[in-house]
Amino acid sequence: MYQTQPSRPNENRSTPPINQPAYPPSQYPPNQYPQPGTQYPPQPSYPPPPTGVAQYRRKPARRRSAAGCACLLPVVVAAAAAFLVLLIYLLFPASTDILVLGLDFSDPSNNTARTDTIILTTFNPWKPNVGMLSIPRDLWVTIPGVGENRINTAHFFAEANDPGSGPAATMDTIEANFGYRPDYSVRVRFDTFIEIIDVMGGVDVVLDAPMAGYEAGRHHLSGNKALAFARDRAGTDDFFRMQQGQLIVKSVAQQMLNPLNWHRLPAVLLTVSKGIDSTVPPWLWPRLAFSLLRVGITDVDNRTIAREMVTPWVTDQGASVLLPNWEQINPLVDEMFR
Repeated sequence: MYQTQPSRPNENRSTPPINQPAYPPSQYPPNQYPQPGTQYPPQPSYPPPPTGVAQYRRKPARRRSAAGCACLLPVVVAAAAAFLVLLIYLLFPASTDILVLGLDFSDPSNNTARTDTIILTTFNPWKPNVGMLSIPRDLWVTIPGVGENRINTAHFFAEANDPGSGPAATMDTIEANFGYRPDYSVRVRFDTFIEIIDVMGGVDVVLDAPMAGYEAGRHHLSGNKALAFARDRAGTDDFFRMQQGQLIVKSVAQQMLNPLNWHRLPAVLLTVSKGIDSTVPPWLWPRLAFSLLRVGITDVDNRTIAREMVTPWVTDQGASVLLPNWEQINPLVDEMFR
């Protein structure tokens, strides 16, 4: 649009005559499009801005320098190295074998008691594989330093002579008879087991068939009821009781791996730390949990030394025990733990 010079104060303005056009012939009238070849009036020139006034210029696009990329390289390398170390830690192709001992009722001031429950467990996240093998407490074996007796008395004799040596003595007994030694041990008292279940808010067990006095279906058990379920022998024998104990262990693990129950973990871990004797180092706990997550509770390989692997026998003192058939037991141990 054509622009005029700004008016100056006290300047006389003259109006062109009526017959004289307001615009030179070379310029187009207002409100009309210019014709080809029309010359536009020169644009007014403005004085430069005073000194000190900021110049508004469009900044050029900022380029990413090679130095900035180089600064991120150590961070990326460190993150990749940490992730690689984590994978090696979690998936290292080696198994961790743990002996789990459940003590019979005893004086709270000491652990001089027989082992009511003996379970060999193995964890291998690389395969992945998690296995449990229950050993009958009446299995007749050779106990180092004692002689022939039930396997559940190995802990009792050791604690009676040297308090705190029961788990190691039981591991020695397993090594002497099975030719295999677990890496670590965990010892649980019955009163601690009850407290753990109660802190968890109870445990749910799902039965496909009637067991331990309960009908098939889902049952919610308190600590005392869970212990009674695991130890029940009414109308059955020790082989059924071992299966019941494994079912309780699997139900507890499945319940604590459920994210909905993780808010109870601090209280459970506190109870475990106060009432369970364990030689398993804390740095191994995440690896064991990862093994369970990879396998899934329903796919845990849980077995027992079955009836056909033993022979009932009565000692000279009239005690009913089980003589081991090593030709059948050893292949099972080799398959699960070697």
